[in-house]
Amino acid sequence: MGGGSKGKGMPRAMTPVEEVDISAVRYEPQAMQAPHLTGFGLRAFVWLMESRLLGPLVTSALKKQNNMTQMLQNTVIPERPMYYPEFPPQEPEQGVVVVAEDRDPVDRVEEAVQCLTPYDPSTRFTSADEKNPFLYWKIRDFAYAYRSGITTPSAVAEHVIAGVEEWNNKKPAMPMLVYFNADDLRKQADASAKRFEQGNPISVLDGIFFAIKDDIDCFPYPSKSATTFFDKIRLIEKDAVCVARLRKCGVIFIGKANMHELGLGVTGNNANYGTARNPHSIDRYTGGSSSGPAALVSSGLCSAAIGTDGGGSVRIPSSLCGIVGLKTTYGRTDLTGVLCDAGTVEVASPLTASVEDSMLVYSAVAGSRSTDKITLRPSPLSVPNLVSSDNSDILQSVKVGKYTEWFHDVSDSEISNTCEDALNLLCSTFGCQIEEIILPELEEMRTAHVVSIGSEALCDLNAHYQEGIRTELTFDTRASLALFGSFTSTDYVASQRLRRRIMYYHMEAFKKVDVIATPTTGMTAPKIPPSALKIGESDYVVSGKGLRQSLAVQKLIGV
Repeated sequence: MGGGSKGKGMPRAMTPVEEVDISAVRYEPQAMQAPHLTGFGLRAFVWLMESRLLGPLVTSALKKQNNMTQMLQNTVIPERPMYYPEFPPQEPEQGVVVVAEDRDPVDRVEEAVQCLTPYDPSTRFTSADEKNPFLYWKIRDFAYAYRSGITTPSAVAEHVIAGVEEWNNKKPAMPMLVYFNADDLRKQADASAKRFEQGNPISVLDGIFFAIKDDIDCFPYPSKSATTFFDKIRLIEKDAVCVARLRKCGVIFIGKANMHELGLGVTGNNANYGTARNPHSIDRYTGGSSSGPAALVSSGLCSAAIGTDGGGSVRIPSSLCGIVGLKTTYGRTDLTGVLCDAGTVEVASPLTASVEDSMLVYSAVAGSRSTDKITLRPSPLSVPNLVSSDNSDILQSVKVGKYTEWFHDVSDSEISNTCEDALNLLCSTFGCQIEEIILPELEEMRTAHVVSIGSEALCDLNAHYQEGIRTELTFDTRASLALFGSFTSTDYVASQRLRRRIMYYHMEAFKKVDVIATPTTGMTAPKIPPSALKIGESDYVVSGKGLRQSLAVQKLIGV
């Protein structure tokens, strides 16, 4: 824990962060300690945790097993709390185009298109597709096909409708959407097709099919966060800001995507609507909590989706489903109209089939709200200029940070070895340099994250929770909320003190390197236990493995 002193009867005292000798820090892998429960065992465990008499004993034992009590209550942390990410001044980025946030999203997307290499239809519309039938169509492929008369949004809509029905009727079922209206989808697609017929498409996103996670408002659908009741206590009158920006660009919304209930899990298990399954191996989880969005994009039913991410909820399912997930900087996207709007770690961001598509979608949805511009002072919104001749050799100057011991702390060495091969290929092809770094106090970061996101999630729900809605929640959600309810105000403040330390360590690393590379998760997609389908599953060990790497740079820091 960054050094310190302790004696008999004395609490541990952490060394002030600026005095820690980072080079002397040794990596200490630690696994999450908690039972894996389904069925009757999960019911009994939740009953114990919610018991007024026994609950405090159970949660106290869990926290002590995972060193949380010592870390948060028996340790003197000298740093001031950091309640919101504080971004230090940054040098202007090289090789990017600044896109003004106050511009219309249609104009921002067009500017992003101009930064991409010229589109070559021969790479898509040739016999090569027959040799590689599972090659995803990118957004610009659809745009070209619409403009060239190869297909229409209405024709694609019929394929999407048939695909959704096919997946829903499979044995086992693949419930990727919790709300789907074929007639509304046809209506949106016909309006887009008409714009193309008239030679007046709105943007490159016109006619592109998107899914929206169920904790993001997309009128007229309700937002339940995959619960059975949330629409009864929160009515929807308009789109979330990020959805409105996409709608302005001509996007077609296929419906509300399934998710882990309230976003409080990394598997995607949902006993309310059924569990979305991994399209590449239907006996495995997608990862979560943005399970439906990842499954829809991975299956090819839509080009992109918008999810939310506070601890890996976009990145984990994207990784396990083989697509691209981007967690944007905290505050970069306006969260108005998103259920998880009151925290200090959540963002709304894209899941896509390619990095190019992430860039286009990001250009449409990005833009901070006015209050965040004042408090967070974000850097100017920008996208990489991939056509500039000045950028042809820019990767040769990029330094990639790698914390080797942490990089290889995964459940299967094949994961880290594959990632290392990809990293070596990047460096040998483009001339990047790998620099060894050390990131101290990663276990402290995990603890600070759990307390931060857990306390903030419970605070959002607390009034309704106290009125008795907990019995309408799934058992794994109830277990999580019972644990979160055991955190005290001093635990929360201590976590924000740790946040400042973690921010310092990462900023020190970024003095040496430009990016930090890790495997996205420390595991492959876990198998779905049949006993978990009816009433859910609680497996904090899997959660710990899924979160280990994804919590890093973008978690409490927001860079």
